[in-house]
Amino acid sequence: MIGSELSLARQAVSAAGRVVVKVGSSSLTTAEGGLDRSRLDALVDAVAARCAAGSQVVLVSSGAIAAGLAPLGVPRRPRDLATQQAAASVGQLTLAHAYANSFGRYSLTVGQVLLTADDVVRRSHYRNAQRTFSRLLALGAVPVVNENDTVATEEIRFGDNDRLAALVAHLVGADALVLLSDVDALYDGDPRLPGAQRVTEVTGAADVDGVRAGSVGASGLGTGGMASKLAAARLAASAGVPVLLAGAADAVRALGAADVGTAFATTGPRLSARRFWLGHAADATGRLTLDDGAVAAVVGRRRSLLAAGITSVEGVFEAGDVVELVDLSGRVVARGVVGFDAGELPALIGRSSHDLPAEQRREVVHADDLVPLPTQ
Repeated sequence: MIGSELSLARQAVSAAGRVVVKVGSSSLTTAEGGLDRSRLDALVDAVAARCAAGSQVVLVSSGAIAAGLAPLGVPRRPRDLATQQAAASVGQLTLAHAYANSFGRYSLTVGQVLLTADDVVRRSHYRNAQRTFSRLLALGAVPVVNENDTVATEEIRFGDNDRLAALVAHLVGADALVLLSDVDALYDGDPRLPGAQRVTEVTGAADVDGVRAGSVGASGLGTGGMASKLAAARLAASAGVPVLLAGAADAVRALGAADVGTAFATTGPRLSARRFWLGHAADATGRLTLDDGAVAAVVGRRRSLLAAGITSVEGVFEAGDVVELVDLSGRVVARGVVGFDAGELPALIGRSSHDLPAEQRREVVHADDLVPLPTQ
């Protein structure tokens, strides 16, 4: 038990009406690469109990590549994309069938949703995914989400399902995100080594300043590790979604009283779907460097970006594309939809609006199409 009184973040996770739950490969598979049906059933037991309590649950599940290794006779997770895709094509069937059978014990229907980063980066795809999730949940199904490893290329991969889970949490309007791992909480160092201290509550950046998180899971079967879980938790929390990071073995308590693991309090307001997409999901095709006055106006006063505040332009983009706005040190401070083509801007930067031709006296990035980003 964390304490006699749960934090507001834990209370929010426990009471959430719509929850995204993410589980990693190492929590579902054996060291040899096959599915561990008993562990999968235990996870489903916890999710089904949460559904029975009245919540809607979206399950983001890794494990397809790992589940396909043993049937294909591949001894360890492959490094090349083609073999990963082959393993995913075999393992995804195994994984989906296992979930369908396991949830069937509770008369719950499973809907498989396979996503690539393109489905989140492209605004039209993002909206289509929203509608699909909304309808599945309205019909009482449990969406089971994974990256579409079978067709995803290196250029359009999420890289890990932790980030995918954070994006899905906002995409479906979740009230909470639960990240289940083979580690029971966030620690300030490797928990297998003496002296590592557990971090119970995260309310802001200062609480994780001393954390040294690894980049790959201990089993070698996953792609995330604690670093990606920490990044995903901070992403979701910054966009208004409370997060609980806990061990998969504690899934019942994590999805019940939420009195285990590490809780992340929200650090920013809930963004609209469009502003979240713009700030965290859309693919940026260029960057504009701003002087100090423009940074203060855009970030501090939420004003539109004018040509006078721009010092340089990078990238190849067209009006309507998403670009990063950076300060003079190169730090990304915002993202927005640019109103000019890249070829037009060099002649305009640094000039006041009244010095420009009438047809060019408009915002480079309008305030309504601009999202300031939190500093890390």
